[in-house]
Amino acid sequence: MASYRNDRINEEIRKELSDIIRNDLKDPRVNAMVSIINVNVTKDLRYAKVYVSIFGKDEEKESTLTALKNSSGFLRRELGNRINLRYTPQILIELDESIEHGMHIEQLLHKIKGE
Repeated sequence: MASYRNDRINEEIRKELSDIIRNDLKDPRVNAMVSIINVNVTKDLRYAKVYVSIFGKDEEKESTLTALKNSSGFLRRELGNRINLRYTPQILIELDESIEHGMHIEQLLHKIKGE
């Protein structure tokens, strides 16, 4: 039963953080498209590891990731205002490159298929 509750919390945090980043974050360094892939909250609700995928050039990715990491306090405060939990988790932002890796594998398979 606790796993089900944890899954619901993960999904709710993912939705709210997506909305906060899209609508409320006014950092000019966030100019690439940001997508939250997954959120993992620890069982004690102290930490939330947020996996983001950033679409853009390499310079845009780096500046956007830096801006997101620097704005984690703002994201935490806004999340605390929107979600009523015992503890508002500290947000740890990680870059998820699984989509780019999948696209690379697909290109390799098309290249092999063409030969």
